[in-house]
Amino acid sequence: MLTSKISKALVLALTASTLMVTGCASKKPNSQVVVAPLGGYGASGGYTGGALVNNSDAIQNAARNMQGVVHFDFDSDAIRTDAAAILDQQAQFLNANQSARVQIAGHTDERGTREYNMSLGERRAAAVRSYLASKGVNTANVEILSFGEEQPVATGSNEASWAQNRRAELSY
Repeated sequence: MLTSKISKALVLALTASTLMVTGCASKKPNSQVVVAPLGGYGASGGYTGGALVNNSDAIQNAARNMQGVVHFDFDSDAIRTDAAAILDQQAQFLNANQSARVQIAGHTDERGTREYNMSLGERRAAAVRSYLASKGVNTANVEILSFGEEQPVATGSNEASWAQNRRAELSY
């Protein structure tokens, strides 16, 4: 009886150690999203890892004349018709400039928890990336980032302010 208990314990220990070793070895990253830490990004924020995209001055100057903000409906990551028109121009630019890299930052209004809003911001940025990919853009040149509710462009607790904050911004 004691031998049986020792054998069971040994089998369990061996199984657990095997799962620990092999379970982590096969995991691959499933997303290239950078989630902004509390405090945000850039000079005023907490992220100091440097620019996520690095383009020539010519690319930056050419991109400066394009509209780079698309808006979303409440609690949605679906690309709206007005956003599709903007993204079609962005895709045309990116396909004509194969070396250009773009950063897409997803944003939300302040309703919802911080965790939920970070996730929704990521889904919005990913939806923009997917739309661009459907237009032939190389996703290796697209980085996504979520700020959630951390960087509002409008303040106020009303629909007009919330609508401005529900967005994705494309930056070169």
